[in-house]
Amino acid sequence: MLDIGLIERGLEKPGKTKGGLAAAMGVRPGAVSEILSGIRLIKASEIAPIIEYLELNSVPIMGRVGAGASIEPEHEQVPPEGLGEVELPFPIAEETIAFEVAGDSMLPKYENGDVIVVYREQRHPLSSFYGEEAAVRLKTGERYLKTIERGKSPTSVNLTSFNAKPISGVKLEWIGEICVTLPRGQIERLRNKASARSRKAAKPPGGRPPDRQ
Repeated sequence: MLDIGLIERGLEKPGKTKGGLAAAMGVRPGAVSEILSGIRLIKASEIAPIIEYLELNSVPIMGRVGAGASIEPEHEQVPPEGLGEVELPFPIAEETIAFEVAGDSMLPKYENGDVIVVYREQRHPLSSFYGEEAAVRLKTGERYLKTIERGKSPTSVNLTSFNAKPISGVKLEWIGEICVTLPRGQIERLRNKASARSRKAAKPPGGRPPDRQ
């Protein structure tokens, strides 16, 4: 069942309204207010329209993360809104962003072209990530997908890979905790599904092409 807080955050997005959500669900306008106040339950058939209208499963791809390659954000030329979006097969509650994996140093777990979804804000202290794989940004600006290991000082770390030499004694500016990993094959299937849905939505009733002016 969808969390009410998730729906409320979705309605805060530009262009999203209770009236628009009600229309997408095929219910009277007051039904959305009743759901938000706990008076009315969400029907199983209404979950998919809610997710689609509020884009609760869409995550922006904010660039690439190096798994063998060194990604320097200032040279990456990524627009503020990102390189597009990836639609997850489920809604996600927290504010997240995605990165495309570049390189093969984390094979066999992460392949070139996979997408990792991470929390936008670092939610835990550095020490809690020792021994864990994460997206990281160094103080010098480079971005990697690595395993974080304890360094010689409390503020430095060693970054290790499955198939590359470690990067030792570096300081981190940000740690992106991984919450979802999407293999590149699954990414293509999700994108094809989204494209098919968009084409279907744009098709006029009866399958006739739109009238030309």
